[in-house]
Amino acid sequence: MTHMALEERESLEERCNRILRNMEASLTARDRVGIQDFVLLDAYTSESAFLDNLRKRFHENLIYTYIGTLLVSVNPYKDLDIYSKKQMDTYMGVNFFELPPHIYALADNVFRTMLSEFNNHFILISGESGAGKTEASKKILQFYAVSCPSTKLLNNVRDRLLLSNPVLEAFGNAKTLKNDNSSRFGKYMDIQFDHRGGAVGGHILSYLLEKSRVVHQNHGERNFHIFYQLVEGGEEDLLRWLGLERNCKNYRYLVQGDCAKVSSINDKSDWKTVRKALTVIDVSESDTEHLFGIIASVLHLGNLKFDADARGYATIKNNQEMHWVSKLLGIPNQVLQQGLTHRKIEAKTEEVLSPFSVEHAVYARDALAKAIYGRTFNWLVNKINESLANQDSSRKMVVGLLDIYGFEVFSVNSFEQFCINYCNEKLQQLFIQLTLKSEQEEYELEGIEWEPVPYFNNKIICDLVEEKFRGIISLLDEECLRPGEATDLTFLEKMEEKIGGHPHFVTHKLADKNTRKTLERGDFRLLHYAGEVTYCVIGFLDKNNDLLYRSGKEVMQHSKNAIIKHCFPSSEPDSKKRPETVVTQFKNSLVGLTEILMSKEPWYVRCIKPNESKQPAKFDDVLVRHQVKYLGLMEHLRVRRAGFAYRRKYEIFLQRYKALCPDTWPNWKGTPAEGVRCLIKHLGYKTDEYKLGRTKIFIRHPRTLFATEDAFQVCKHKLATRIQAKYKGYRVKEGYLKQKEAATKIENCWRGLMARKERERRAWAVKVIKKFIKGFMTRHQPACIDNSEYLIYVRQNYLTRLKENLPRSVLDMDSWLTPPPILKEVSQLLQNIFVRHLVRQYVREITPPRKAQLLLKAQTSSMFKGKKENYPLSVCRPFVETRIALEDINLKVLQTIKHEHLKYGVPVVKYDRNGFRPRLRQLIFTQEAAYLVEETKIKQRIDFASLKGVSVSNLSDNFLILHVTCDDIKQKGDLVLQCDFLYEALTKLSFIADKQSCINVVQGSVRFDIQPGREGFVDFKSGQESMVYRAKNGHLMVESTRTR
Repeated sequence: MTHMALEERESLEERCNRILRNMEASLTARDRVGIQDFVLLDAYTSESAFLDNLRKRFHENLIYTYIGTLLVSVNPYKDLDIYSKKQMDTYMGVNFFELPPHIYALADNVFRTMLSEFNNHFILISGESGAGKTEASKKILQFYAVSCPSTKLLNNVRDRLLLSNPVLEAFGNAKTLKNDNSSRFGKYMDIQFDHRGGAVGGHILSYLLEKSRVVHQNHGERNFHIFYQLVEGGEEDLLRWLGLERNCKNYRYLVQGDCAKVSSINDKSDWKTVRKALTVIDVSESDTEHLFGIIASVLHLGNLKFDADARGYATIKNNQEMHWVSKLLGIPNQVLQQGLTHRKIEAKTEEVLSPFSVEHAVYARDALAKAIYGRTFNWLVNKINESLANQDSSRKMVVGLLDIYGFEVFSVNSFEQFCINYCNEKLQQLFIQLTLKSEQEEYELEGIEWEPVPYFNNKIICDLVEEKFRGIISLLDEECLRPGEATDLTFLEKMEEKIGGHPHFVTHKLADKNTRKTLERGDFRLLHYAGEVTYCVIGFLDKNNDLLYRSGKEVMQHSKNAIIKHCFPSSEPDSKKRPETVVTQFKNSLVGLTEILMSKEPWYVRCIKPNESKQPAKFDDVLVRHQVKYLGLMEHLRVRRAGFAYRRKYEIFLQRYKALCPDTWPNWKGTPAEGVRCLIKHLGYKTDEYKLGRTKIFIRHPRTLFATEDAFQVCKHKLATRIQAKYKGYRVKEGYLKQKEAATKIENCWRGLMARKERERRAWAVKVIKKFIKGFMTRHQPACIDNSEYLIYVRQNYLTRLKENLPRSVLDMDSWLTPPPILKEVSQLLQNIFVRHLVRQYVREITPPRKAQLLLKAQTSSMFKGKKENYPLSVCRPFVETRIALEDINLKVLQTIKHEHLKYGVPVVKYDRNGFRPRLRQLIFTQEAAYLVEETKIKQRIDFASLKGVSVSNLSDNFLILHVTCDDIKQKGDLVLQCDFLYEALTKLSFIADKQSCINVVQGSVRFDIQPGREGFVDFKSGQESMVYRAKNGHLMVESTRTR
């Protein structure tokens, strides 16, 4: 989303609230979290006050602080949640001082200034290794990637800009003692924008790649990342093709620092990122193969070993490594071998090959490795530039990012530190010039008198280094080019001779007695703007020459590797002109860089590392003080504070502080300038405390601003209460009126809706009632249009009622609902089905014992139902297996009859045949006979075969007469018995003896045989009470009550 779109999207109310909430928020909490702009420090000349403010903010995780528009960034050495997409949106399109300091605020301000003024800008990011320069550069790029307009073409350019970083980091960054991802080259990147703010292209310039790292690393340091990424992350097929093994310890160029593995670096993951990035920036598959072939060839070169032959000349010891170098670079083996062991010397008319000693061969090998890698790096930068090239020739605006090495001071400082610190001297000179220029221009623009600012002009140091014929660079080049035995010490002697009297230069020879103790004989010391630095002169000439023997260049000319052919063109070895030295090339590139920067508007990011151990929340005062000094922050602060500490546009100042004056609160009707005059008059500012420019107010002292801010904080709470009360009243009243209006509308709509529904309901009811009446009148007629719905209703109603009133059992079927005439047939069918359902349900629930019980009851019913008066009373009494348990039967009797299998036993009263005296007996049925038992004796045994019949009366008595066959006079006759379980006993007897047909229900009197030829009678009658007695006629009279 663009800045303009974001501004349009955000409402005025939200924007005002955000500004009031965030603008210069640190003023109110300055005692706890420090001041967010060093310009507002009272003791601005005190380094201690500067450090104290920086420390306060660091411990509160506030890593950014301003010095005017310069951003100071302290590396937190931990992840902070301040770089999200939400944070980017917050800082888009916002005034630079509205929100707390942030790198997004600076990036956004640069972007908006570029669009509004249609000019070019650059951001200079500096600081020592490990201070976070590379990360700051990434954050700026990421912010532009999100904030710029988005199209397919612009997204393509954006992706290439972002992914150029991991490629350059892989080939140009390395682990050092101070930083695991230290940039070992200077980088200047131009980001090109169109008039709408879309990123349309870019261009990268690189400076002073540390090529010596390819062949040598100090202890605790690594070579460039790409070597380790290739070995650790490369695919198996690729490594096989390159002749590499997945073990960094096998390669001499990778183990000198003794730290091939680093916990904070994931080489495998980074390899995948680099492979993807190379595709995005349009490096072809062929070029990618050649590129990795070159990287692998450097590793193989490092493993080449030399032996001395009999004459002391160098010969190559390991031919396997030679084979891989030859294959990967596409150079014949013989040509390569000759180039590594011989040097071509030109005589007057002929060329002579001079063999190397082992020491010279090693030097030639390392020089070739450095040259191959250095030129390949330049080729890669050019390749990235080709992919970033803007195809549109119309004028474009540019934002440059300069990520350059900071001032370096080590225990031993060599040629590289000399070049880096010279670069920082030049940038500091440019920095002060541009800062003073911008300050002076702002004063002139606002119509305020410019007061000259005293500052340290480091031109004297720059001249000491770069002055023609007399500067250190000229003397170094002269010593490198002169014939004869030139050494590092002769170079030192020449400096002592030519510039020995310079106040910023001292050597062991020139120093006084005390200073001499701190200098070795091969050292010289320069007093830079950031302090003294002692350089060791050893290696200066070799590193400045950086010579690759001509034979080495000619060998590269034979290469079939496309990148090597491009890096070592065939015309180069023929040139008799000596190439420029490293320091001259660097000086010229700095001149070009200075010209580029002078043509653009400057912005600055100064990065500081809080400690050497990379620990979060640790603030090393000595280390930070040193960086503050060599970054020139105090110098810059003095320049910014030379005139006025605080300046703001009238609109912003009035918007914040208008509540302090009754005339300007709540709304000022005049111009902002008049409002500010009225406000400061009311506040009582003294005339020497402020100046009014054309568009801004300038306040000289921070204490004046702080007093104003403190007064505003006191006033703000009162105002907030009043504003809240007014606002709440307004909102409540507005809400009430809206609710009232809404309620009225809802009432009207609801009433109308209810009225319409009621009318529709009544119309429907009339229609239904008419149909019902007509259907009722024609209900007996055949089905037709008039009565069809009524008949459906009748059916449905009947079936619904029937469903709710179904009989619970078969015995309850009389409760079946009477059907309407049209459903009589259906009702009968349903009734039959339901009866069957109940019966089926009942039958399924009967258990086997219950079934046996019912069979007996059915047998009883068939014999006595409707025949004997008290039968209904027996129906509810369940039958049992027997009424006499085995233990109740005499053991002697039991032994006598047990072989016949006992079936049933019941206690009875036996009436004697003569006199009819009652006797208690046991009637026992076995499988074959019935036994009448008196305690221990069997009184009578009746075979079922001799049982002629059984007689019972039709009354409610319990008498039964067993009729037996009496053929012999000695046999006992019929038995007259009284049994309380009459129906049970007779039913059991009918089942056991199969004598159902022999049981007779008689009326009145029963004849029985006392013995053969002699008979008796039992008369039965109903009476008031049950009695058994002998009648006058000699009959046994049984009188029973009538059952109701």
